[in-house]
Amino acid sequence: MFRPTITRQALKALNTSTRPSAFAASSSSLRSSFVRPLSSSIPRTKDNKKYPKNGFLESATTKAPQGASGEQEGKYARTDEDIVIPYPDDAHMPAQPIVQGRGGMHFKRTLAQFSLENKVTVVTGGARGLGLVMAQAIVASGSDIAIVDLNKEEAETQAKKLVDTFRRENPGLEQMPKVTAHYSDVSNPDSVNASLQEIIDQHGRIDSLVTSAGFTENFDAISYPYDRMQKLWGVVVDGTYLFSTGVAKHLMERNASGSIVMIGSMSSSIVNIPQPQAPYNAAKAAVRHLASSFGVEWAGSNIRVNCISPGYMLTALTRKILDENPDLREKWTSLIPLGKMGDPEDLMGAVIFLLSDASRYMTGAEIRVDGGYTLT
Repeated sequence: MFRPTITRQALKALNTSTRPSAFAASSSSLRSSFVRPLSSSIPRTKDNKKYPKNGFLESATTKAPQGASGEQEGKYARTDEDIVIPYPDDAHMPAQPIVQGRGGMHFKRTLAQFSLENKVTVVTGGARGLGLVMAQAIVASGSDIAIVDLNKEEAETQAKKLVDTFRRENPGLEQMPKVTAHYSDVSNPDSVNASLQEIIDQHGRIDSLVTSAGFTENFDAISYPYDRMQKLWGVVVDGTYLFSTGVAKHLMERNASGSIVMIGSMSSSIVNIPQPQAPYNAAKAAVRHLASSFGVEWAGSNIRVNCISPGYMLTALTRKILDENPDLREKWTSLIPLGKMGDPEDLMGAVIFLLSDASRYMTGAEIRVDGGYTLT
């Protein structure tokens, strides 16, 4: 290896021998102002044979015009405005079946912290889809429950099925859970207040809340019908806000602790592809931040607020959509690290964890149940 002093002397001699005469004449006056001699690096030349201009690699960079690298440009990272999926009306809405539980002995092997015994829980949007499955988990964990839905008839039907399923899976139990059904337009303050009062009249109190009411539709942003966008935001954002503040007010009046679980979506932090759904994504982002904001605001009252953000879940409605749009299934699952969509039952553990004392030191948190979708 070269010694530093020898290297410096060699460089000094080199600069002296190559300095132009005009510069050399004034070198004594300028020497003190230079810390080190000027240097330059030789620019690297491109291997034109390997990287020809507008060749295979450069065609995939910003040096090339749009479309130069072929049809695959952005293929798996863009929305498709041709995908239009309106939310079906009640007449065309598939029913969500009650899932098969395990009943009985497994309760003895569960930590006591996960129990919801002697609690009253409200689930909005509880007559169908994810809300119904989570309602079943809540009943199985010991809580009485009030199912709130725009379709009260469906809510009443599912309330009866929940009790029947619990009785069948827990033979010998004399005390059955109290499951009631209630109507509410969650986007209307008067309807929300009336529903909450009805629940309190029938159950005596409210301890916990799960805000699951919501829906999504697929239109490109420019073509999205404004009235449908308002309706979506009314249900997802206003509904979450109104029920959460209503239950929090009730808990504060009782000077009681409580837990609120908001059902967000992975769409709150990513843009789904290929189906366009900008209003839904924005609405779920609002829900996620409401959980954080309320979690801070109500922490002093010992009211915890958390959020579950599901990925693609194979509900009865999702099955219907995929039956009508079979290409979506392959596109969706190709973007999920676990390689498959979730089953609604995959949310059962998460919702019980956040409602129960097992998560008593958590508030303002988000649990993503998305098969790793948002990681890539």
